[in-house]
Amino acid sequence: MSINCPNAHVEKYSAVILTNERANLRLRIRFKLRYLLAVSEALVVENDQIASIDYRYHFQDEENSLIFRYDSTPHFPDLPSFPHHKHLPDNVIACEKLHLTTVLQEVSEFLK
Repeated sequence: MSINCPNAHVEKYSAVILTNERANLRLRIRFKLRYLLAVSEALVVENDQIASIDYRYHFQDEENSLIFRYDSTPHFPDLPSFPHHKHLPDNVIACEKLHLTTVLQEVSEFLK
């Protein structure tokens, strides 16, 4: 998958290794000096594979207004994809967990 994100830079990166099997990742990517994608993910190693146990991919504009956010906070139990969901400016919808590259592709499409 090719992702074209001109005028993007990593504003902040933090990876905290808690144990040999657990780490927390935080990343802030600034696009065109206005838009921000904030990534927060708790990761574990299970059966020699990296798995996400909690995540948030939050995309906002220069006025800190939400464009979208994918997360796994368990506060919408009636959604069929519980606990996974997507926040939009005026709605919350069901969705499965996306890979970060897919989220970056969505950001790239939005910025075109």
